[in-house]
Amino acid sequence: MRMPHLDGIRCDQIITPRLTHHVLFAGPPDGEPVVFIHGNVSSATFWEETMRDLPSRFRAIAPDLRGYGESERRPVDATRGLRDFSDDLHALVETLKLERFHLVGHSMGGGIAMQYAIDHADRILSLVLVDPLSPFGFGGTKDIEGTPCWADYAGSGGGTASPEFVRRLAAGDRGEESDFSPRRVLRAFYGKAPFLHPREDLLVESMLLTAVGEENYPGDFQTSPNWPGLAPGTRGVNNAMSPKYCNLSPLAGISPKPPILWVRGAEDTIVSDTSLFDFGYLGMLGVIPGWPGEAIYPPQPMVSQTRAVLERYQAAGGQYQEEVIQGAGHTPYLERPEIFREIFLAFLGR
Repeated sequence: MRMPHLDGIRCDQIITPRLTHHVLFAGPPDGEPVVFIHGNVSSATFWEETMRDLPSRFRAIAPDLRGYGESERRPVDATRGLRDFSDDLHALVETLKLERFHLVGHSMGGGIAMQYAIDHADRILSLVLVDPLSPFGFGGTKDIEGTPCWADYAGSGGGTASPEFVRRLAAGDRGEESDFSPRRVLRAFYGKAPFLHPREDLLVESMLLTAVGEENYPGDFQTSPNWPGLAPGTRGVNNAMSPKYCNLSPLAGISPKPPILWVRGAEDTIVSDTSLFDFGYLGMLGVIPGWPGEAIYPPQPMVSQTRAVLERYQAAGGQYQEEVIQGAGHTPYLERPEIFREIFLAFLGR
């Protein structure tokens, strides 16, 4: 389907050597480029308000990632971590002839932005991470150094997604009768619950455009003798974020070092040291039986891991600032747009 867009947002299909991208644009073609990368089970449309409200000297660019929105469906090789997405992004900016640009990533998109910075630090004017994926991926690690709980990284990867949510996503469920309906998941977890957005219907449509399956979301998985009984496979999005394949801690050593802004919602329940999507925390709560205990499988300290890597970045000569938005969850740019905009624009202005 063709998604409608806010006034001032334009869209185009951009063919690159790797992928045909559906891309949103706002602002003048000769403006200073700001590239926005969306998170998992969403699309570029989540960024539309932020793009529209940029000052006129900026050009906003937001692609749908492979397998999301209206971009081409291509498989994700999880053994490369997030590099399929980073390489897609580089092919896009080369096709658009962007020499240097500001890069903004949300959630999984924050991880992709970190991977791109590792691969192409010289192209980035500044890096903005909004409730980003931990530098040590999602699930299965126990400390700020990203030490795995088990050698096979059990508790991360394609098997971590709710099968009922995946089924309803694939079926195009637009209702709200189940806690696992995409609409109910959006309201409960994408922001501080209840997250009710004026464009909710379009955000749900955007979620439903996600390519579902073993090659895309959530990916394949293996059984494991270790708790909770599943380990990452080699294909698809959630495996690409498994710490088995995803290690973004080299961000601390990149050169040159663009300034970094890290913004997060104070009540984020997805990327958190107490994440409701993390088996370690769910086991501690008694939601998943058989938890082996905090010494073996504690909650993943996602926020603390990010801070530790950014502190190393700063110690190596870089600059970062952390901003916490109260009353917001996982999407502060949609929940508290006026506060996010003030922080974001002040950072870009510097």
